[in-house]
Amino acid sequence: MNVLSLFDGMSCGRIALERQNIPITSYYASEIDKYAITIAKKNYPDTQHIGDVTQVSADDLPQIDLLIGGSPCQGFSFAGKQLNFDDSRSKLFFEFVRLLKELKPKYFLLENVRMKKEYQDVISDLLGVEPIKINSSLVSAQNRVRLYWTNIPNVTVPEDKGIVLADIIDDGFVDRDKSHCIDANYFKGGNLKSYFEKHRRQLVFSNDGLCREPKILQIPHGYNKGGLKENKSPSMTTSSWQHNNHLTYDDGLTYRKLTPIECERLQTVPDNYTEGVSNTQRYRMLGNGWTVDVISHILKNIK
Repeated sequence: MNVLSLFDGMSCGRIALERQNIPITSYYASEIDKYAITIAKKNYPDTQHIGDVTQVSADDLPQIDLLIGGSPCQGFSFAGKQLNFDDSRSKLFFEFVRLLKELKPKYFLLENVRMKKEYQDVISDLLGVEPIKINSSLVSAQNRVRLYWTNIPNVTVPEDKGIVLADIIDDGFVDRDKSHCIDANYFKGGNLKSYFEKHRRQLVFSNDGLCREPKILQIPHGYNKGGLKENKSPSMTTSSWQHNNHLTYDDGLTYRKLTPIECERLQTVPDNYTEGVSNTQRYRMLGNGWTVDVISHILKNIK
């Protein structure tokens, strides 16, 4: 099978193909980030890197059997400014459409974030298929909802594997079963205010090891000033328990961000796959990458 991966990043698509034992004749990767290319080459030295997607021509390629890609999403994401197709990065989606028309592969797969229905419909109209929505939480310990447009037949939502965050961390404890979604800015780390109020940048907690009476750390909301509460839980709110309250032990609570290896596990990437560049770049490419086992689940229906 000849595969063309656009916006290839660190080649998560190739890991997924490998997991399904799908034979690859040639794997062509279009990517411009030098760090991601370094990691892709380290793990798959036979990958043929062909540079900027805007310079890729069908005339320079053999018959492609599978076209895959996750085009930049900054203009679509609810977390961003939602400039949609006016954002220069999101316009790169049209390069996927161009090459799909020129190459006419047997199969294609496009991944992107949740977005307004009007943007989603434009993509669906151009690709000729409706997306399937899959949360990575079904196959990993991370809440990561994404849309997948594909003509691969009989794709369904995967069964829940029951993996929780405590299963993948090396030490400490966590206050939820599924991690907040990691993104390309995760390398900046987080803090308690951002974590509990904005529900972002997953933290791992620890204490000084002394067995004191547990207390409840409540985040301020409404007329409640929050703070440490002893003996009894503070009143519940319409928000979920895990978002407003955290079990702690006096003021010995410390926290850290996930390690690169723990983020690899969230993305179901092999341990140390991204080793070889700085931790900042490891976090960036993992935040931009795919949850491999979701892609593997979709690709398993290729004949």
